[in-house]
Amino acid sequence: MNHMVRIPASLERKLKELFPRALERERFVKETLLKALEEKETLIDQDLPEAIGGTLHLFTDGGSRGNPGQAAIGCILENPQTGEVLREHLERIGITTNNVAEYRALIEGLKLAKKYHPNSLVCHLDSELVAKQLSGEYRVKMHSLQPLVDEIRSLKESFPEVSFKYIPRADNFRADSLVNRALDELPTPPYEKPE
Repeated sequence: MNHMVRIPASLERKLKELFPRALERERFVKETLLKALEEKETLIDQDLPEAIGGTLHLFTDGGSRGNPGQAAIGCILENPQTGEVLREHLERIGITTNNVAEYRALIEGLKLAKKYHPNSLVCHLDSELVAKQLSGEYRVKMHSLQPLVDEIRSLKESFPEVSFKYIPRADNFRADSLVNRALDELPTPPYEKPE
């Protein structure tokens, strides 16, 4: 199917003055559009992170004030070679439990890391329960957590290698501080009635 772009009459007249022959006008318009599209793609590509490869470290934390209560997540993606923080993310996620917040933080972190195409991703979590459930040491007993575990397993497929490591809360202070900052500074999300 041949799609035509409508050009305003004033521009059409100007093009006819510059290029009296229809073939020349069409070629000019086509080349101009192709050039503009290439420039746009270049600008879009600049917004995407560079593919890093190698090993990246992801630090995630989730928490709620009350259990369940107002909850938030924090994620830090870091290049361990340089110590450079590649991305940070903090977000309030509404009313939920600590465990759900921990899983949601990891899901968001995996989505961030995916954009950098690491060969290996080491996920540092201060929830021993979540780390052991994901590494298969513990079973997932709460049915409400299973969809989150399934989403993490699906995201895990995007990486050649992913490991989940439990670390003490004191070693995860940066992600923890993002959670507290989100709860202190970000607006409460609109209430969503549970299904």
